[in-house]
Amino acid sequence: MNDSHRDLDRLRELLLVREAQQGQAEAFRTLVDAYERRLLYFIRRILGEEDRSLDVLQDVWLTVIKRLPSLQSAEAFRVWLYRIARDKAVDAVRGRQREREVLANIAESLPEEPADQIEPGFTNENIELIHHALGLLSAARREVLTLRFLEDMSLEEVSLEEVSQVVGCPIGTVKSRLHHAQRLLRHQIEELNHA
Repeated sequence: MNDSHRDLDRLRELLLVREAQQGQAEAFRTLVDAYERRLLYFIRRILGEEDRSLDVLQDVWLTVIKRLPSLQSAEAFRVWLYRIARDKAVDAVRGRQREREVLANIAESLPEEPADQIEPGFTNENIELIHHALGLLSAARREVLTLRFLEDMSLEEVSLEEVSQVVGCPIGTVKSRLHHAQRLLRHQIEELNHA
């Protein structure tokens, strides 16, 4: 997608967000249609189970309905939405008595390394293998990779800033987690291919 199409899509989204904030149901439905599948995928990657994911997704949309009128900046909608989804998913994990494991993974501190060598995302050729391998990564690494795949968040500073805001850590940590996650994901896929 070239920059002009991306800019046009962002403008459409801003208009939809503003209309939804004013109570226009059709605009809200369009936003739900645009994000529902990506949010569900993101939530599933955090929870690791399908049944609870649908409940969490429903809770996300209920929260969005309640809080959308108070969103100060329509430009912040995407980060705000993913932040709500992340918080709801983490709350669900905590509720399942797995708080220590998840918090340890999320709080995991990776050494800072330059991310200039981060390779582009994987193709869809072996998507099931990628999904399985993603499930083997820590929550912190899985998060940044999932966001990158879902939103095509490249290594431009604005995109890294968005990922940083969603996961609540510095851009340098996002770069490091992304670098390590892609390396580990590639290794997991190679192992699964040879198994």
